[in-house]
Amino acid sequence: MNKVHVRRDDTVIVLSGDDKGAKGKVVAVSPDEHKVIVEKVNVQTKHMKPRKQGQAGGIIKVEGAIYADKVALYCASCGKGVRSKVKIEDGKKIRVCAKCGKKI
Repeated sequence: MNKVHVRRDDTVIVLSGDDKGAKGKVVAVSPDEHKVIVEKVNVQTKHMKPRKQGQAGGIIKVEGAIYADKVALYCASCGKGVRSKVKIEDGKKIRVCAKCGKKI
């Protein structure tokens, strides 16, 4: 399986599906499944049973995982989803926008 191109806390934009065009922050990355969980994207309702005494059950909303191929890094200066390049600055690798060259 290929490496996932986004990391936790990256700002991404959804490229396809019901939430197309939605921007959000990556909450979790699952490289084994090649999926990511994005804030406020793919929200699903879950019926929870009370587990402990005194805990309330009910219907809660949780973010579901989506395939990493359906998201792209969001560049604030370009205003859209972009690919990234790796640039070496001061001996450290940083990711930059492939179009404008600014740090992501």
